[in-house]
Amino acid sequence: MNISRFTHITVGLMIASLLTGLPACDQVQQLFTPATPEIEAPGVEISVGFILPETGALALDGVGMRQGTELAVAEVNGSQSSYAQIKLITEDGQSTVEGAVEAAKKLIYQEGVPVILGLGTSSQAVKVFPIAHANQVVAFSQTSAARGLSALTEFGFRASLTVDKLVPNGVQITHQKLGYQRVAKMLDSIDVFSQSSDAVLAESLEATGVEILTTETFETGDTDFSAQLTRIKAADPDAIFISALPPEVNGILMQARQLGIPADIPAIVPLFVSEQVQMLGDVAEGVISFTNWSSTADTPQNQAFVKKYSLKYGVEPNTWAAQAYASIYILAKAITDAQSTHPIAIRDAMANITDFDTVLGKFSFNADGDAVYEPKILIVKDGELQIFK
Repeated sequence: MNISRFTHITVGLMIASLLTGLPACDQVQQLFTPATPEIEAPGVEISVGFILPETGALALDGVGMRQGTELAVAEVNGSQSSYAQIKLITEDGQSTVEGAVEAAKKLIYQEGVPVILGLGTSSQAVKVFPIAHANQVVAFSQTSAARGLSALTEFGFRASLTVDKLVPNGVQITHQKLGYQRVAKMLDSIDVFSQSSDAVLAESLEATGVEILTTETFETGDTDFSAQLTRIKAADPDAIFISALPPEVNGILMQARQLGIPADIPAIVPLFVSEQVQMLGDVAEGVISFTNWSSTADTPQNQAFVKKYSLKYGVEPNTWAAQAYASIYILAKAITDAQSTHPIAIRDAMANITDFDTVLGKFSFNADGDAVYEPKILIVKDGELQIFK
């Protein structure tokens, strides 16, 4: 196992105690007196919990996650090289933190799963990771991107690049190409991903010498952004950075155009996806995204995935589908490397994955369990997300 992750255990246990109400001493005992993984025969079945937003504000994002996950599970289960057959047990996280916590508890306490996938948002992951830690269950978030979450527990892993990998790289390159000097920021003040993204943006822009004219806030579920956008319009920035989840981002972009903020002031949005482009139409033209994956990445594995997904579902995959698809292959590799379906054995094998070929590129986990691979910068051009040049 990657031993350096134990340096974070004190913080993890403190947070787990606060968020789950379990005594820290009990968690220490669980950590240092783990059950011994049993030896199993190849071909065993492993039940894997899958929490995704089937209902609620993020249900559209859940479609790609589900389809990418199920496509990969079918392929892995059909492979002779796979150590175990994956049986998905799906629970609706309802697009809320409370829904994800309820789903996680059901999967752990009633279904007894050794692994949980999904956890689409950072706000969900920050609550579920400590529960997984307390019960020694691997929690593998397919799409959450706030910095620091995997460090809460050595049982936590993530397939998405975190904002401290995406944003500094994106700011450096877009600043070089666009030359913006005065910018505005908007963020969802109660969403964990948005808070983290905005904090890294502020650090990166300051390091680049860019002036932040104004930082406007709102909350998850808000639909009227006219006051914030009016102030931004008056400030006359060179670019607008938005840190939020898709429903709020879509509303902001539409209202920005309605209020007369010109399209030549680029909107820069971490993790903007193809469904948003389709939904927004011309409003999305020129939006720039710091992201994890591109459908145009010219690797045989990625192009095969895009073709298979498109044939099966009738649409091209988005980044949520790609990350979900990759996460199944990463999990399957860990199970095969461990030759076990025991969560501790899987955890140890996951921690040691390095330079594994996936649709996201050469994939590794760092010492905290966060993903390491090459980030992408995309721009909406002619109604499609294309590589930013």
